[in-house]
Amino acid sequence: MLLLLLLLLLLLLLVLLLVLLPPLAMLRQQRSQGPRLSWLAGLQYRVAWEVLCWAAAWQQWRLEQSTLHVGQSQQQTLRWCLKEDQGPRCSLRGSTDMTTFRNHLPLTKATQAQEEESEGKLLPPTSNQHHGEASLQATLLGLAALNKAYPEVLAPGGMACVTPTSPWPHPLPWPWHALSQVSCPGSKAPGALLLEALRSPGLRALAAGTAVELLDIFLGLEANGEELAEAIAAGNPGAPLPRRAAELREALEQGPRGLALRLWPKMQVAVTLDAGGQAEAVAALGALWCQGLAFFSPAYAASGGVMGLNLWPEQPHGVYILTPGAPLIELLPVREGDREEAAATVLLAEAQKGKEYELVLTDHASLTRCCLGDVVQVVGAYNQCPVVRFVGRLGQTLSVRGEDMSEDVFSEALGRAVVQWPGAKLLDHGCAESSILDSSGGSAPHYEVFVALRGLRNLSEENRDKLDHCLQEVSPCYKSLRFRGSVGPARVHLVGQGAFRELREALAACPSSGFPPEMPRVLRHRHLAQLLQSRVVS
Repeated sequence: MLLLLLLLLLLLLLVLLLVLLPPLAMLRQQRSQGPRLSWLAGLQYRVAWEVLCWAAAWQQWRLEQSTLHVGQSQQQTLRWCLKEDQGPRCSLRGSTDMTTFRNHLPLTKATQAQEEESEGKLLPPTSNQHHGEASLQATLLGLAALNKAYPEVLAPGGMACVTPTSPWPHPLPWPWHALSQVSCPGSKAPGALLLEALRSPGLRALAAGTAVELLDIFLGLEANGEELAEAIAAGNPGAPLPRRAAELREALEQGPRGLALRLWPKMQVAVTLDAGGQAEAVAALGALWCQGLAFFSPAYAASGGVMGLNLWPEQPHGVYILTPGAPLIELLPVREGDREEAAATVLLAEAQKGKEYELVLTDHASLTRCCLGDVVQVVGAYNQCPVVRFVGRLGQTLSVRGEDMSEDVFSEALGRAVVQWPGAKLLDHGCAESSILDSSGGSAPHYEVFVALRGLRNLSEENRDKLDHCLQEVSPCYKSLRFRGSVGPARVHLVGQGAFRELREALAACPSSGFPPEMPRVLRHRHLAQLLQSRVVS
């Protein structure tokens, strides 16, 4: 009994320590002009780190148990979904048979942008982070994996988040705010967050909600560099930073390539959350501003929640474990070529290496089996759970004559074309079928393609034609339709700087917008396509 009381007393002291230390440490640091952390802040960091290690070890044990017995784990998830359901299908609560579950709940399709938008209805705003066990597990294990691969990233002042949204799927509980971050996301404008990061030359990691948001940050840094330098030179009261302002100006004068490492010489990794449509932003950042840095996404997230978690920061391309917990995940095989859906789903333990599957999600809130449109390929296994990489999205298919040009095939063709445009680097792109913009004008239907480029201010007709030739190379069906004249040549338009940022702002204002903000490549709504059309410069 005495031992229990002593343990409770110790726990209470730790809680009081963590509650009181932030303001005390802040006060101490304001008084101290030295570069070293105060002993109070250091103590707070050590306590927070010990709590994080303990929580991550617990989540790792839970992951091992659930992935070793994935069939049992998915049955438990099914029972939980049925138990929580309060809707008209609550009669299924007594059954945990997966076949019965599938028969009673037919598959439904996720719409491209929800019909409520076109009807002018407003839906409640969605949360910008996925609260729940899966998101907490992905966050804790992601932090542990990041620390293992880059040990100094989570040291005090080692990481800064430059966007209001965070790459971590679950908000960090308050004891762990002491870990690494120069500032806490969610409370400041991007400009203020970037300014704080620029004042910290010793950063080892840069965090942003998604890769496209980080790309916007660097584009904004270049556009507003002088204003930021003046703000840094002014500094805080009594603490001007003219030398750092001069370093910023000098780094910007040398151009975008390697800018992050010039600003933060100790930088090692950029942390962003993987979602649909992020690959081009990652490629552009890696080739220019973040050249020499690794990229790490702690989780793969979709509109329904966290789908998978990443334990391998050192891998150049994100791979994710599909976990058997809530929400319930099934896999729908897709056929080769046209990727038409197969008849029945499979569970996680039944996934085959090398095969492609569409993710199917069942959430307890609505008890609806929804095909998300996200296609993944199985590249390995973690115990009995599949390890996957993201391939593309079925909803991002172009089809003016039934050719079904998939997202990854079009991106491959566009990549081939951009390589042939001298000095050009692709930053972003969007497409629309000609019927959306009524641009056929009596001619054959075609693709309208909008691109944002770096290093090229004008597109010649010869360069524009190269995309159509590359599309014919990657798609025999498209080539046949072009040969017969059933489909017209793709029309390529260069848009000005900031056009896609405005598109993302318009998407964020849509009722169907959620987090993570997927970047659509095929625009189905006229007002979105017209927005890019109005920003064409060549």
